[in-house]
Amino acid sequence: MQKLEKIYEGKAKQLFTTSDQNLLIQFFKDSATAFNGEKKEIIDGKGILNNMISEHLMHELAAAGIPTHFVKRLNDREQLIKKVTIIPLEVIIRNIAAGSMAKRLGITEGTTLLAPVFEICFKDDALGDPLINDDHAINVLKIISKKQLDEIKTMTLRINEIMSKIFAKIGISLVDFKVEFGFDEQGAIILADEISPDSCRLWDQSTSEKLDKDRFRRNLGGLVEAYKEVASRLGIK
Repeated sequence: MQKLEKIYEGKAKQLFTTSDQNLLIQFFKDSATAFNGEKKEIIDGKGILNNMISEHLMHELAAAGIPTHFVKRLNDREQLIKKVTIIPLEVIIRNIAAGSMAKRLGITEGTTLLAPVFEICFKDDALGDPLINDDHAINVLKIISKKQLDEIKTMTLRINEIMSKIFAKIGISLVDFKVEFGFDEQGAIILADEISPDSCRLWDQSTSEKLDKDRFRRNLGGLVEAYKEVASRLGIK
């Protein structure tokens, strides 16, 4: 598989075309960003850990029947993925109040929610990825149909069930997570992007120690060590 032209560069990843028009190479960078890119830093080894953790979780989700863009990991920093048309929505599930939701609604961080809360944001850096509702997505922005959004919600809640069990078995609470979806070449909706401690809040069940990107956001230090701990508990060598 030949790596060709770079077609996208985001905060934490790059995408390259390949000699197969239906496949891309996704490269994981060491850059860490927060607050819509206002805070930036290079953290050696972060991309390698995210690549391995995301590979592991994508395999687990695929085995449980979730369609994903993941094909295989190529090396420490690269994955072969299916080419998709990304749906410009950040899809969030919250199991425990934390971060922006706790602040926005005045809820004590760490409060367990009665049921998983489904949120969507319009994926637009210039606008700061604003929180929107279903009507905005369907009728105002016309990003997606109601049927498609219902499919995404069902799939995301299922992802939450699967991942909550995976992390609970290794003593970690899945506080919340963000995922993205895309249309594949047949027009089917599949999971895309990554699932890693960059996109999930993960707390040790016994101590509530943060094992995710909040270590960077909140200047706690030890981000790579925390990601290594997650990888180790998942059995990733």
